[in-house]
Amino acid sequence: MNVNWMPWIGSALALVCLWAAMRANRRRRLLVDLPTSKTTGVFIGLVELKGSAEAQAPAASYLAHRPCVHYHYSVQEHWSRTVTETYRDSKGNTQTRTRRESGWQTVASGEELIPFYLKDDCGVVRIVPEGAKLEPVVVFDETCGRGDPLYYAKGPPGAVAHSDHRRRFHEEAIPLHQPLYVVGQARERTDVAAAELAKDKAAPMFLISTRTETQVRKGYRIATWVWSILGLLLLTGGWLLPERGGGDSQLSRAVVGLLAAGAYLAVVGLGWTWMVYNSLVGLRQRVRQGWSLVEVQLQRRRDLIPNLVQVVQGLRDHEGALQAELAGLRAQAAATAPGEPGPDYAGCARLCGGVLEKCPELKAEPAFAKLHQNLVDTEQRIALARDYFNEIATGYNTRRELVPDRFVARLARLRPQPLLAAESFERAPVTVEFGTDKTRA
Repeated sequence: MNVNWMPWIGSALALVCLWAAMRANRRRRLLVDLPTSKTTGVFIGLVELKGSAEAQAPAASYLAHRPCVHYHYSVQEHWSRTVTETYRDSKGNTQTRTRRESGWQTVASGEELIPFYLKDDCGVVRIVPEGAKLEPVVVFDETCGRGDPLYYAKGPPGAVAHSDHRRRFHEEAIPLHQPLYVVGQARERTDVAAAELAKDKAAPMFLISTRTETQVRKGYRIATWVWSILGLLLLTGGWLLPERGGGDSQLSRAVVGLLAAGAYLAVVGLGWTWMVYNSLVGLRQRVRQGWSLVEVQLQRRRDLIPNLVQVVQGLRDHEGALQAELAGLRAQAAATAPGEPGPDYAGCARLCGGVLEKCPELKAEPAFAKLHQNLVDTEQRIALARDYFNEIATGYNTRRELVPDRFVARLARLRPQPLLAAESFERAPVTVEFGTDKTRA
């Protein structure tokens, strides 16, 4: 290869490395900006969750036979051979040489991926993992020969060419009850009134990882530095590589290399400023979204509770009237002893039968319990929305004050966001009223 092309090849590779570094750093900052939500507080949009993988009918991994929600296995067979080849030496004479080749060839593989639930201390949320970046754990890894029962039990009966009759069985999985770190787009489910996480082309990330949030962030941070330094080395190395002839040409190439390195660092700085600005703007938009979620939950309470109260009150009044009617009939029947002149017992029996047909079982008590549960759930939803808002607003305010992000925030004139206090959080509480009884929702 002509060495004169090396500077341009190095420059092109440096641009690719720079793009990879900025991509990794952008994802790291996205994870830093996202607050961790609870499963019962998942709202439509990009969310970050932590919990354990659960499924009513889990899959069984092929090699380890472990209950899981995802597994992928591969069986590789080792081969080796001796190759004899001819070549011409520097004098044009034909020579012969032998070399040894070996490697692993995949002879079987498979996987299974099922929807599952992510469970935390508040509840569960459904995960549809198709299209996600999966980071499973190794559950099986073993190498054996033909004398091992595993060799043919989990591998194909045939052999590859030049086989050494050694096979490596490897399996990765997301086991049941495995702690997970999940980042993805939440959407509304079609079967029930609940949210689920699924693939969305517009979402910047859909990650299901067995690593912790700290480990995932660290991985992106390391990738950012590695790609950035590698790009700088490729750029400067291409220009500083000695050229045939040397002399003034080599000196000029060194000057160009230093100028290219300075330009590279300048682009890195501009890219960092652009990324920080977009990150702060994105945080501000999430703060606004968090506030809108609080308003949505308050409106839900205002609309839902009065309607539930009317339903429960209707059941209560209906059953109260029936109980009063039954009490009157029982009193009428007990007014006179059997065999003496008095009420018509057969007629009372017919009346009681008609009353029972009107209400075969009492339903007000379960309705009151359901109303109580809805009150608790509604207040919990509001509390989660408030906590989500305060957490993301705190992150936004903190980011504005940290160096060097604060300089970009001042240039962009981004203002701090006040947190929700108790007095500002209250909004016209709904009154639950049954006759003369009143309860605040």
